[in-house]
Amino acid sequence: MTTAPHDIHLPAALRGENINLAAGSGKGLGTGVLFVGLVLALAGLGLGFAGMFGASLAHAVAAYLVGAMSVLAVCLGATIFIMIFHLLNAGWTATVRRQFENIMSFLPYAWLMLAPVLILEIAKDGVLFHWLHADFQNDYLLIKKAPYFFGVGTEFPYFFVLRYLFYGAFWFFVTRRLLNWSYEQDRTGSVEPTAKSRLMCAWALPLTALTTAFVAFDFLMALDFKFFSTMWGVYYFAGAAFSSIATVSLILNLLLRKGKLQGVVTTEHFHDLGKLQFSFTVFWAYIAFSQYFLIWYANIPEETSFLLHRKDWGWKALGVFLIVGHFVAPFLIILSRHIKKNLTLMLVMSLWCLFAHVLDIFWIVRPMAYAENPAESPGWGGAPLDVIAILGCILIFVGYLIQKVASGPLVAVHDPYMHEGLEHKNYV
Repeated sequence: MTTAPHDIHLPAALRGENINLAAGSGKGLGTGVLFVGLVLALAGLGLGFAGMFGASLAHAVAAYLVGAMSVLAVCLGATIFIMIFHLLNAGWTATVRRQFENIMSFLPYAWLMLAPVLILEIAKDGVLFHWLHADFQNDYLLIKKAPYFFGVGTEFPYFFVLRYLFYGAFWFFVTRRLLNWSYEQDRTGSVEPTAKSRLMCAWALPLTALTTAFVAFDFLMALDFKFFSTMWGVYYFAGAAFSSIATVSLILNLLLRKGKLQGVVTTEHFHDLGKLQFSFTVFWAYIAFSQYFLIWYANIPEETSFLLHRKDWGWKALGVFLIVGHFVAPFLIILSRHIKKNLTLMLVMSLWCLFAHVLDIFWIVRPMAYAENPAESPGWGGAPLDVIAILGCILIFVGYLIQKVASGPLVAVHDPYMHEGLEHKNYV
């Protein structure tokens, strides 16, 4: 990497060898992991077509959707955090922001990962999305909701597809602008890119929040077109924030173990990341319980069906596990400031939180594969298909991140708040 004249004034902690991985170090491994992920993801869908493991095509599509929506949540969470950091002038984030950006850069590709689901659903007249199937076209509730799914006066889901295309175009525009301005600041040292980013985030953050909610409506809540929840978008956002913080903590932890970012990212930064992780552990539980409470209290058939689908055939046990694994355990463990500052324990907790996040999406999506005929489920016999498809989507993301992280500086070198980030201390 060529050193610009203004780089000679950088603090010693920002010397090249401390904030860069070896040139090309992630290319081979990243490409290999990405290729394996792509093969597994496609194999998962292919096995569903072939009826392997006693599973249906709906089972395969559901497993793939779990992986795709899990990855999308991580990317959306990172994008929203970057916007919040810019708007708040959060100085402590200067040394960790680049890893949020690396995750955010995958957002357009995470959007593309949903395309096979959309194409299969339309081509097959509804595999998981029963509102596309002819048998349900005369359903009273679907007739009432048809303008949202299809548009007006059409049997093709034009409005649904248009929303999907809008998500991709908007996310591509926003993420590329933020990334390009960040890289421009690396090259020039100018503060102007930060000012531009802050200005754009002022209007882009509300739209990003809305698209996050609506993509959750379209690809998760619409699995049961009769079900509705006004809290659903916030529920998905809570999981997105929870999982993105865990991913950034994991990346930084691994980089520190490779001897990078010494004196740049410290236990003080992990303490703050731990606070955010703790906050969204509680927030997710609050939204999840509030949604459950309102469904239970209202006792409306269209709403209670969501819980009834997840009550039998072993799904109740997974729901109980989520209460413990997604809330109780992280709450009790991350509560301690000593654990937040312990890199080994935070590494374990980051992995655990990501595992809990995927299980949460799994609990939302997979029961719908056999919702109409639960007895047809292969049970544990179909687990290999779930693992293959979900792992495939995750490995695509991991392979990309390995290459992306190694492709440039590990921090936004000329962030105007870098001095605050380097000197950051916690006093509470």
